[in-house]
Order: sequence, then structure tokens, then C-alpha cells
Amino acid sequence: MVKRVGQGPPARRAETTRGAPSRSRFTTAVRSARLWLQELGGYTIALLTVAVAVVAAVAVTGYFLSRAETGRRPSDTGARSSEDVDACLLTGEDGITAGTTAAQVWQGMRDASLRTHARVSHVPVTGEQSPAGARRSLDGLLRRSCDVVLAAGTPEVQAAERAAPLHRTVDFVLVGDGDGDGGSGSRGTGSARPAGSGGNSGNITFARPGAGLRAEIAGAVERQAGTRG
Repeated sequence: MVKRVGQGPPARRAETTRGAPSRSRFTTAVRSARLWLQELGGYTIALLTVAVAVVAAVAVTGYFLSRAETGRRPSDTGARSSEDVDACLLTGEDGITAGTTAAQVWQGMRDASLRTHARVSHVPVTGEQSPAGARRSLDGLLRRSCDVVLAAGTPEVQAAERAAPLHRTVDFVLVGDGDGDGGSGSRGTGSARPAGSGGNSGNITFARPGAGLRAEIAGAVERQAGTRG
């Protein structure tokens, strides 16, 4: 009598055959990793562990710091900084030539700009050197949205003093004695109003020409930049 030896189903044998390579690759990878760790030694493994921990700590710390910084950042809505303040100087046709009153005013404006980062610029009156001619140049500055207008020169001061009541959101710093003199130095008896005191319209400041003009102008512009910023 012949005894038949049973065989498993073909499908199961095929499945077993297909799974063998996968297990073999996994076993090989595990064995390789174990050998690599053995070769590294305990000291090296400890260093790697410390390095991974440090990287993780730095990443977590950076995340929380960025969140905290975002929470402290003020809203930009409705806020202005001194960098958004424009101070504009109106001068006679000589501009800011060295040795002139306008040059001292310009130096004071630049001093204030270095401390507050306010933007400063100067424009000379061209053509007719009169209050009417100065007014045309002044209107150009006002259209440029200058926050602070400084004027040096008799026609320029006169034009600015007449325009100030019509532009109450603009601050005017006029170099003279407050009686129409634009800093020529010929009038020493005028009653000067110091920088920061304001004029009749409430937005005029007078600065007297002289040795302290540069510092006086710098202080006036810094105050206006601080108020608007």
C-alpha cells in the first residue's frame, strides 16, 4: 500500500515564499544597525544622544520665543513711528549755502533726524523772492504732506506764518523774531518766542537766529517727531 504525503495549498506556499525576502531584509537591517552601534561604542552613542537632545531643546526654545515675540508685537493699526514724520525746510534761492541761517537750520534738522529717524528735506524758493513766490513753493511742500515745515528767510517766514492758520495739522517752525523777520539779524528788538512755545494759531514755533539756533531747531523737530510718532 502506497502512502501519499500531503502537501500544503499552493497559495500558502507562494505567500510564504514572498514573505521570506521581506523578513530577510528586515533581519539584515537590524543586524547591521546592531553591529554599527557596537562599533560606535558607548562614548560615541552618549555624544549622539546629547547632540539630539540639544537640537531638540533649541528647536523647542525657538518655537516658544517666536510665539512670545509675536504676542508682544504691537498692532500697526493707527500707529506711526518717527520714521513716518517728514520735516521740510523752505529757504531762499541760496538754499543751505554754508554760513547762512538756513544752513544752521538744516544742520539742526539733520541732528534731529539722526536721533529720531524722521525724514528731512529742503526746498529753495526759485524765481520771485517774495512772500507770493515763497507761498507757491510752500504750497508744494504742503501737498507733499510735510508734517513739520521750517522756514528760513524773510519772504519764507512771512508766507509760512500766513499759511499756518489754514493748515492746523501741520507744525511750523519759523526762524525769526516773530514779527515777520526771517533771520536777517537786522532786528534785535523783536520779541522772540522760543521754540516749542507756539504762535497765535497754535501751530507756530519761532526760533531766534544766533549761535544756539542749530540746537534749538534740533530740539523743536525732535519734539514734533516724538509727538507725532
